[in-house]
Amino acid sequence: MKIRRLIHPPFQRLLSYLRGASWQKPTGRRKLLISKRPDVVIAIGDIHGCHDLLVSLEQQIVEQTKADGNQKLIIMLGDYVDRGPDSQRVIAHLLAPPPNGFERICLAGNHEQAMLDFLTSPAKRATWLDWGGIETLTSYGIDSRQLTPKFLRSKMMRHTLDSHIPEEHTDFLKNLPSLVSLPGYIFAHAGIRPGVPIEKQSDNDLLWIRDDFMSADTLGIEDCVVHGHTPCSDTVVSPTRICIDTAAYATGKLTALKICSTNGISFITT
Repeated sequence: MKIRRLIHPPFQRLLSYLRGASWQKPTGRRKLLISKRPDVVIAIGDIHGCHDLLVSLEQQIVEQTKADGNQKLIIMLGDYVDRGPDSQRVIAHLLAPPPNGFERICLAGNHEQAMLDFLTSPAKRATWLDWGGIETLTSYGIDSRQLTPKFLRSKMMRHTLDSHIPEEHTDFLKNLPSLVSLPGYIFAHAGIRPGVPIEKQSDNDLLWIRDDFMSADTLGIEDCVVHGHTPCSDTVVSPTRICIDTAAYATGKLTALKICSTNGISFITT
C-alpha cells in the first residue's frame, strides 16, 4: 500500500518536512506516526452520512483558521457511512481534494469495517444492514426492497453491489489507516487499549473499544487520545482523552477539534 492512496499527494511534501514520519504495520491497517505537529490540526468526528453538515463544518474551519499558520492538517476520525442519508456523497467528498490550504488523512471507523465486511460477504454480514447499512446502500441507488435473505445469497446481489458501488470507494474503505500519532496526541476512531504500546494496538481495539478505554484512570501513555465512536451530547475533555462524536445524524451537530500551536485547543461545531 502506498502513502498516496491514503493521503493527498501534496501531503507527501509535508511528510518530508515532518522528519521522522513513518508507517507502522505490525498487522492489519496502517498506523501513521509523525514526529512534528503541523501549525494547525483539525480532527472531525463521526459524520454518518451527513454530507451537508460536513461541507458546512469545513467552511467554518477554513474561515476560523485563516490566521493560524501555513501547515494545516485535517484528521477524519472515521464512521463516514451509515444512518444518515448521504454516505455515498460523503465518501466521494473525502476522495476529492481537501479544502484549499489543508491536507487530510482519513482514519477507519468500525462502520467502514462493517461495510467492507458486508461487501465481501453480504449474506454472512447482513447484520450491518441494521446498523445503518440500508441507508448507505440506498445512497448508492440500491433499492432496499431487494435486500431479502434470498437475494443476499444470490449472484445478483454481487452484481448489484459491483454495479452500484465504485471500486474507488471500496478501495477507500480498504486502505484507511487505523491511527495517527502526533506529538502530544493520538487519533483513533474508538480509542486505545490501556497499557498497550501504540505500535502494538490492534485494529479491533482502535475501531471498536469503548468501556475498557473510557473507564480507565490511566492509559499508560502521556499523549491525549482524540476519538469518536461513543456519541455524547457535547464534547468530552479529560486529561487522557477528548471525544468529539456528537451524533451528527441524530442531533445535526457535527464537531471538530482544533489544535493550534499558538492558541491551544478549541472546538468548531455546525
